[in-house]
Amino acid sequence: MALARIGIGSNLGDAIGNVRRAFDELGTLGIVAARSSLYRTAPWGVREQPDFVNAAALLETALAPRALLAELKEIERRMGREPAERWGARMIDLDLLAYDDLELEEADLVVPHERLFERAFALAPLAEIDPSFRAALERLPVETRESVRRIADHRG
Repeated sequence: MALARIGIGSNLGDAIGNVRRAFDELGTLGIVAARSSLYRTAPWGVREQPDFVNAAALLETALAPRALLAELKEIERRMGREPAERWGARMIDLDLLAYDDLELEEADLVVPHERLFERAFALAPLAEIDPSFRAALERLPVETRESVRRIADHRG
């Protein structure tokens, strides 16, 4: 089994409910070994949209990276994600942030995620459940780290 780190985000509809449902859906792809707290973050890229609810999960899975990515996209589709503006509002967003210690760079799949180390909204929840990412979070500017606010712990 591999350990995949999955980023989760939503800013449409019941964003908190969408993230919680995504945690459950991830359980169909393996064992959800850890769930982060929920975090509220300002939008990144396109600013004129609602704030996001973000989280991260550690997923023990037998799926290879490309198969896992395909399954994440299928969960997004089932949960109502529709094609939209890049970095725009979305019902759910599931990103493969990291996969074991794999480094992979292909046209449609980059692991670790190509912008992971720039984004507090991905690193803060991930560092909460995977201490190996804490140093990367601490390297971000203070104002970037402080833009991510915990709104609920992993139990509720």
